[in-house]
Amino acid sequence: MLERLITSLQNIFKIPELRSRVLFTLAMLAVYRMGAHIPTPGINNEELFNFLQDRGGALMGFLDIFSGGALSRLTIFALGIMPYISASIIIQLLTVVVPHLSKLAKEGERGRKAIIQYTRYGTIGIALIQGFGISLGLEGMNQGAFVLEPGWSFRFMTVITLTAGTAFLMWLGEQITERGVGNGISLIIFAGIVASLPSAVVQTFDLYQVGQLSLPLLLTLVVVMLGVVAAIVFLESGRRKVAVQYAKRVVGRKVYGGQSTHIPLKINTAGVIPPIFASSIIAFPATIAGFIQVPWVQSIGAQLAPGSLLYTLLYVGLILFFCFFYTAVVLNPVDMADNMKKHGGFIPGIRPGQRTADYIYKVLTRITFAGAIYLAIVCVIPELLIYKLNMPFYFGGTSLLIVIGVGLDTAQQIESHMLMRNYDGFLSKGPLRGRSS
Repeated sequence: MLERLITSLQNIFKIPELRSRVLFTLAMLAVYRMGAHIPTPGINNEELFNFLQDRGGALMGFLDIFSGGALSRLTIFALGIMPYISASIIIQLLTVVVPHLSKLAKEGERGRKAIIQYTRYGTIGIALIQGFGISLGLEGMNQGAFVLEPGWSFRFMTVITLTAGTAFLMWLGEQITERGVGNGISLIIFAGIVASLPSAVVQTFDLYQVGQLSLPLLLTLVVVMLGVVAAIVFLESGRRKVAVQYAKRVVGRKVYGGQSTHIPLKINTAGVIPPIFASSIIAFPATIAGFIQVPWVQSIGAQLAPGSLLYTLLYVGLILFFCFFYTAVVLNPVDMADNMKKHGGFIPGIRPGQRTADYIYKVLTRITFAGAIYLAIVCVIPELLIYKLNMPFYFGGTSLLIVIGVGLDTAQQIESHMLMRNYDGFLSKGPLRGRSS
């Protein structure tokens, strides 16, 4: 198995186009990681980092997952890609209720480009608001000890720097999606999590050495992680196959159709989108609250920190909502039924047309509910256990879900390129199935 994997990795670099795409993706991710260490001007970064590490608590550790550690160091990429994700959520929600956006969504490539442009504008607006809130918070935090020269010049410079960093990351993600391999935005989050894993392992080992973590608890953590990884891999590839039969058609002397096929409906159609969207929505007010030194605002921020009851309830509720919402955006049972009817297809025992749409909607609702429950359990239960054990945040269910899900998608895209050019894929038992397959 290992020998076959090594051969497959060697075959990647035998395909010129695939080789250039992989190298381009790696180069862009390297640029992102270098930028994550460039400090924002006018700030005492070392003292701020130590302060946030000591008093940032669960919220800072959780937010650092998505920024790759850039937020605690307040580098130029401190806001990360979260403003873009927040803007995407807002635009997708508005697409359902605003007729103009709904019309654009149905206009194909032209409408898609217009919606992407609106998302970019929204990203800049959200980044400006968050950047201004962070600059004000830094001036008031710890009696302004972290700001070298307070005032409007510092605020302006901070807002411009953080907004430009987010805009650059947005451009970087789009370039990876277009010219590289995989989804650029997801890969940026993936790279931030993976880059922090070595330090998390070292931190865990240090806790074990000083006696804060016993051997039974360490073994429990390993078992939980392996169980979560196995569950994610198994359920991410799970599908509900809806049988479809096509009627025979006689054209001249030839007979067309008559074959049987199926519609593969994924248990988790939304993939890693619901936990990322849910985290982004909760993180927006929590981030602002963390930098405003007002007692009642600080109390709200504490209630929105990971591990609290309010955070857990909001997180689970938003995951369930976005599972159904994103599935409804991606899959339309009425369109699926109409396309089947146009091509002479039908589900055995179900009449074509509206009854077929109702049947698909019923099946889709059931498997989406199961997928939403699975996502909520994977994202919440392991992290609650980790908070009880005082473990690094990078071992939480959300982190593992993003890493495994994005890894499967990227590997599936690479394998598709290889199979198109008559190269074997990664596995001998069949093609690797990612979320997008």
